[in-house]
Amino acid sequence: VQLQASGGGLVQAGGSLRLSCAVSGSIFSGYSMGWYRQAPGKQRELVASISVGGNTNYGESVKGRFTISRDNAKSTVYLQMNSLEPEDTAVYYCNRVPSSRVWSTWGQGTQVTVSS
Repeated sequence: VQLQASGGGLVQAGGSLRLSCAVSGSIFSGYSMGWYRQAPGKQRELVASISVGGNTNYGESVKGRFTISRDNAKSTVYLQMNSLEPEDTAVYYCNRVPSSRVWSTWGQGTQVTVSS
């Protein structure tokens, strides 16, 4: 499996970014997917997930600001991030959920930096 995340960058607080993660080498439509992030010195955390059927869940810190979606035809999962805060600064990755079923490869992730 290959996970190719993209769309990160440097943005001011209050700004928006849209992340994409293309998944290859597996039957994407059969898996629930999530976006994880890891800030410097912190453990990786799950911020949003989407089931095979399209049901979504969000971490408390991003609820109301982030929206996860998926396009099974393109084997891609997206994360629309609005009202970004400096605390959102991290490397963002996509992978399966739950975390106990993640693929062993995480890809390089995409860096999101939010300036105050």
